[in-house]
Amino acid sequence: MKLATKLIHAGAEPDPSTGAIMTPIYQTSTYVQAAPGQNKGYEYARSQNPTRKALEDALAIIENGKYALSFGSGVAATDAVIKLLIPGDEVIAGNDLYGGTYRLFTKVFEKFGIKFHFIDMQDPANIKKHINDNTKLIWVETPTNPLLNIVDIAAVVSLAKPQNILTCVDNTFASPFLQNPLDFGIDIVMHSATKYIGGHSDVIHGCLMMNDASLREKLYFLQKSCGAVPGPQDCFLILRGLKTLHVRMERHCENGEKIAHFLRSLPNVAKVYWCGFEDHPSYAVAKKQMRGFGGMMSFELKNDSVDETKRVLSSTKLFSLAESLGGVESLINHPATMTHASIPREERIKNGLNDSLIRLSVGIEDADDLMEDLKQAIG
Repeated sequence: MKLATKLIHAGAEPDPSTGAIMTPIYQTSTYVQAAPGQNKGYEYARSQNPTRKALEDALAIIENGKYALSFGSGVAATDAVIKLLIPGDEVIAGNDLYGGTYRLFTKVFEKFGIKFHFIDMQDPANIKKHINDNTKLIWVETPTNPLLNIVDIAAVVSLAKPQNILTCVDNTFASPFLQNPLDFGIDIVMHSATKYIGGHSDVIHGCLMMNDASLREKLYFLQKSCGAVPGPQDCFLILRGLKTLHVRMERHCENGEKIAHFLRSLPNVAKVYWCGFEDHPSYAVAKKQMRGFGGMMSFELKNDSVDETKRVLSSTKLFSLAESLGGVESLINHPATMTHASIPREERIKNGLNDSLIRLSVGIEDADDLMEDLKQAIG
């Protein structure tokens, strides 16, 4: 079955009692049992909910996995993965990653005795030299946030599998439409489904997809024990978003390509970060593991003063200045003070995330209107 068909029909079964084509919102906290231990598969809504189950079934299918688990946010899903570890374990992660992930790793889990190495993952040899006997997880973002670096997923798997190291890919920037890390042998795929999967900036949600049954059981135990689950209304909204993911992503990619090349043509723009450029250092890897290059990009101005950067950020009319990404509307973002503010400035600068960097989430509006908006703002 092709992906577009999967997205429409995955997890969707008519309601047996009414024939409703859309999965109902089961707004209940508990379920009546015929006798102690005799139920219809549902006991308490933190552990199971029919709306959530329909969503999890659909999420597994679209990521080419066997299992999926839903969480209250992308950070909650990430939190569950790290809770698979114990004190003394070590994690290799990228040095260009979402600020909320960095904050969770360093401010929450480091004090419990888990050590994190933040490295440049673009060269697999650099990953290899950081692996030791305590390495239990390799955490990958690709494309990375916000510099759009690319990590070779197959190369990560080839390094991790012989050492029995768990691997997880944050696939938020790509979405299941553009990239399926499980196909390359990755153990867990994480999404902030708030972004492209939901697609309408109206719900917070996270999810994990996997193929291994024992891994699913460990993560399910954490899901129900720690309780960071989404409500049925949230699950319903993500299910709705899934049905248009393919048509939205096609437009995001189309607009993204136009905007990236347009930015490069502007005299006041110094550099554009977008993985679809043929001169991108990892273009070949991106083309190998992705079906398109998406609508995420960043750029720097030739006048890289903070004042000029703030002027541009406040001058757009169609690009809204806001955190998040992946919605139908275009957003403009200042990573240094917004999405990545939790990363110490010296770390950001060392890794190439300058105070003048501007990030775009290109929406599905008319590309000509978006280009005109950027032109009048940048000058």
